[in-house]
Amino acid sequence: MKNNVFITVTGVSHYYGMKPFEIDRVIKLVKEPDNEYDSEAIRVELPFIDKIGYVANSPNTVAKGTVSAGRIFDLFEGECFAQVLFVTHASVICGILTEENATCEPIVEQPIDEQHVERKIKNEFNKPKYPIGFKV
Repeated sequence: MKNNVFITVTGVSHYYGMKPFEIDRVIKLVKEPDNEYDSEAIRVELPFIDKIGYVANSPNTVAKGTVSAGRIFDLFEGECFAQVLFVTHASVICGILTEENATCEPIVEQPIDEQHVERKIKNEFNKPKYPIGFKV
């Protein structure tokens, strides 16, 4: 796949809104060739949450400087990964990860031991965080 391919994620208001999108979070793009509305549809997912939007495929929803789902549909097999770069009030801009970086797997940090929790509580500015996404 070519380097520096950017996409727009839209339709987020039909799912969880902007809450799942954080800068640098890795998301999964999954082709939906049997989609009844768009044969070039590409679903956007996170582990444990499932569908959180779609790659924009309409001139009205593709942000300037990004490409449509139809332009990237043939660039990968069933799925690939992208990284969130910008979050606006209405859409999310992501960069497609290259094949070298696309060996991603779901991550959810395991609960930490009690001693670790005590150390974290003492430092209120360093609270434990439990990210959901894919690690690169």
